[in-house]
Amino acid sequence: MLMKTITVRYFAIFREHAGVSQEILELEASTAMDVFEQTKRRHGSSEPAAHCKVAINDEMASWDSAVSDGDVILLFPPVAGG
Repeated sequence: MLMKTITVRYFAIFREHAGVSQEILELEASTAMDVFEQTKRRHGSSEPAAHCKVAINDEMASWDSAVSDGDVILLFPPVAGG
């Protein structure tokens, strides 16, 4: 895998864990799941991917979607309903 510069935007609990609303990271990542797993480890989040959503460049995506250098990844935690 090659290093890629990825902008990650965090929402709700992910933003609380990261302490910032977005950051630019140098990551070895091929898929959105790779980015998710690395940011989870980086910030100590425990949310399972199956309960979360991801978007790449403002378009909803699946966890196995490819990421490219310069992409913007948006991470959304589970939404509580009631």
